[in-house]
Amino acid sequence: MAPKESQQSPAEAAAPGPGPAPAARSIPEEARRLLRELAAAWEDVAGCGLEPEVVPLKGAMTNEVYQARWPAGGGGGEREERKVLVRVYGEGVEHFFDREDEVRTFECMSRHGHGPRLLGRFSNGRVEEFIHARTLSAADLRDPEISAIIASKLREFHNLDMPGPKSVLIWERLSTSSALGTGSKLPRACAPLMKPKSSAWIAWMRRSLHWRMNFQGKDYEYASFNPVAYDITNHFCEMAADYHSEKPHILDYTKYPDTNEQKQFVQTYLSSSGDKSDAEEVENLIKSIEKYTLASHLVWGLWGIISDHVNDIDFDYKEYARQRFEQYWLKKPTILTSQAAE
Repeated sequence: MAPKESQQSPAEAAAPGPGPAPAARSIPEEARRLLRELAAAWEDVAGCGLEPEVVPLKGAMTNEVYQARWPAGGGGGEREERKVLVRVYGEGVEHFFDREDEVRTFECMSRHGHGPRLLGRFSNGRVEEFIHARTLSAADLRDPEISAIIASKLREFHNLDMPGPKSVLIWERLSTSSALGTGSKLPRACAPLMKPKSSAWIAWMRRSLHWRMNFQGKDYEYASFNPVAYDITNHFCEMAADYHSEKPHILDYTKYPDTNEQKQFVQTYLSSSGDKSDAEEVENLIKSIEKYTLASHLVWGLWGIISDHVNDIDFDYKEYARQRFEQYWLKKPTILTSQAAE
């Protein structure tokens, strides 16, 4: 799904696998204390020692993610391991989302069965239920049956009554990230990736992307209310990536879903709650999705630039950012022309 925990959070917990690896360092002592407290409350673990084995997991690109596991031995029967996920927040992520809002979203989704349970928090991270699954591959995302499930689940997600403020925050966050991306805090090497007057891009998009939307979406970790079209746009853009490859930062936009794939996904999304969608509704949402590709490329391009400066995870953030900005400038004339014609 996404290269950041916004849409990948439960899946990335599946198992150690290919993709960017967390920096090789131990989890904070505060997290270890929390793990020992959790283990002490589990009868099948308490008699086997409270100190877990901690293994770094691959695939996360915003946080460092670990699996903590204990051999279980109480209660008789076969011995089974206890496993939890430890998430250590990455540096600089506060520029992209409000952590408290994200945790509220996490807890709300968990209550509704859409994500792992929150087991505990420490100052720069949290412990979650471990999801026994595997991360979806790039090929999985194109499988018609899996794609239909994603569309239906996304609609369920959007229909949840989320806590927190219900105002669209994408433009505010774009402006904040743009200021950081062009500021003196970043290395000069990042400057060629940025076009001048980035604030003018954002002002133009905010004026241009003003059409009425009937739904509001909410990202998973980069939590904020945004138009549904923006969430679906991010999903479509992620189809250009293959995070299980040897070069997970390389994007191939020939893999962006074609008209038929987009139409099928949108039809499933709109009809999954039991309401039959008409052709005009499908077409209008597809047009909105196309327009929001500009916002998506800017958001994740700026994410890449800032992450390159603040994050030690083994991922070529700068090259990822360059490709997203390149797509922005390639798509802008076409989208601007099509909008003027409407």
